[in-house]
Amino acid sequence: MNEQAEQDRIKQVYRQWHGGAALARYAWHRPEIVHQAAARTRTLAELLAATVGRDLSSVRALDVGCGNGGFLRQLIDWGATPAHLAGTELQPDRLDHARTRTAHGVRWHLGGLDAFDDDSMDLVSANTVFSSILDDDLRRALAAGMWRVLRPGGWTMIFDFRYGNPRNPQVRKVSDVELLRFWPAERRQYRSLVLAPPLGRALAGLPWLLPEALAALVPLLRSHFIYMARKPEPESRFGV
Repeated sequence: MNEQAEQDRIKQVYRQWHGGAALARYAWHRPEIVHQAAARTRTLAELLAATVGRDLSSVRALDVGCGNGGFLRQLIDWGATPAHLAGTELQPDRLDHARTRTAHGVRWHLGGLDAFDDDSMDLVSANTVFSSILDDDLRRALAAGMWRVLRPGGWTMIFDFRYGNPRNPQVRKVSDVELLRFWPAERRQYRSLVLAPPLGRALAGLPWLLPEALAALVPLLRSHFIYMARKPEPESRFGV
């Protein structure tokens, strides 16, 4: 599969998904979605503070496949400067949504990473992006582009699926082997999180402590991960 064909497939899948009834499963007010968002926010806050730092005001960040801009708005809420942030997206309507709901100053780009300079970012993130890419070559190319844009000493952040979904052939898990191959780093962080969505939906009507305890005590039931890797400095024995 060539790059353009894969990008066209991804665009078509997102157009169908966003116009379909399945989107209602992810409505912001559903209890299981609230629990997932809380788990992600807690883990992300802990990891960012331990890696990028507690003061985000000078951090230059790029969110790849930014969707509606939610991750960038989270960074702004935590003190990031809008003019230091950028987001890329393949879907024009999603980029328009992000632009109208986010503080002025963020740089929005429709397309890939060619518009961004080498070593220009302190943080480069991708949230449930790689699982949407089925083609191995395109995965590798995007990972290499993210690594190129990231400055030595900066951090990449990947939030994605630990497991495949047999009911959805349009997504594929991101393996531990891929993470280490795409972003080789001596300093890295990996956390699993979020109770598997089918189980979360089944337990949604029960007291919130039950799904929280289940996710905390049984790591195999966590469906997502956050992986952070620090790009080595030039003198490091780990090559880029």
